[in-house]
Amino acid sequence: MRTMEFKMERQGLLEIGEEVTVTESALPTSYYYTIIPAIAMSKNYQAYERLKSTKGIVREINQTPRGFYTIVEFDEEEPV
Repeated sequence: MRTMEFKMERQGLLEIGEEVTVTESALPTSYYYTIIPAIAMSKNYQAYERLKSTKGIVREINQTPRGFYTIVEFDEEEPV
């Protein structure tokens, strides 16, 4: 399992336990992820940190002085 943090601008857009889909976007030297439909965005990740899954489960939603953040868990285990 892998967890990633996403920044949201407003609360109430996601619920804990909800399944979400993310899209990957490329920058010249890194990648970032957006929860569809443009609910929240991740930080930038290097090529070796790229996500292997496009679906995840919301595990936490936190409010901080800098805004709202959600933690999403992705299953990246290789099938045997």
